[in-house]
Amino acid sequence: MANDRLIVAMDMPNAIDGLKMAEQLGDAVSFYKIGLGMLTGGGLALANELKAEFGKRIFLDMKLFDIGATVEHAVRGLAQFDLDFLTVHGDPYVVRAAKEGATGRDLKILAVTVLTSLDRADLDGALIKPGTIADLVVERAGKAFDAGADGVIASPQEAALIRALPEAAGKLIVTPGVRPTGAALGDQKRVATPAQAITNGADHVVVGRPIWTAPSPRAAALAILAELSDTQATNPTS
Repeated sequence: MANDRLIVAMDMPNAIDGLKMAEQLGDAVSFYKIGLGMLTGGGLALANELKAEFGKRIFLDMKLFDIGATVEHAVRGLAQFDLDFLTVHGDPYVVRAAKEGATGRDLKILAVTVLTSLDRADLDGALIKPGTIADLVVERAGKAFDAGADGVIASPQEAALIRALPEAAGKLIVTPGVRPTGAALGDQKRVATPAQAITNGADHVVVGRPIWTAPSPRAAALAILAELSDTQATNPTS
């Protein structure tokens, strides 16, 4: 099986395009992220097909946020699809509700700390309390772990700080905002290379556009996988 530290983000409009991309990537990639952008375009159907027919791992990136009872109900419904990861907002009551909804399933609940497309000015506009993004991310991660989260979503720039938390022992750190050297940043503001993310303590890196917009998506994925393999060889405990 391919190195599952690479998660390819299927940020395309519909399941047909997503399936075509998965066919191009073939056995090079074993883990896919399907998010809100594809939800109305057959995203759940694609998740089920990739899981059941092709044996892929699936990260459903829904970033659920609502009252506890609604989150619990939504997660219970999603958990029946036998997927691997699901995101919710990192507020402790949301995490607790999601974990309750996932009871008896292998679904891992990942808490979003601060989106990698945001900077301090964005947080000011949203009336988020003062403090550096790094401090806020670490604080939210700690609270999410205490609430039972199986892992967190954070930028690779904060991964080392989160990994150093006592509460992070045995927990997952998944990092979007990962860009190979020379790749366009797009809408991401807090970024690092795949190697830097793993060295900083990430378990998985999420990469989308740099792969599926490349002339050869499979070659782009293989290049990232080679970088991750080299990093794991020199940082075996990361």
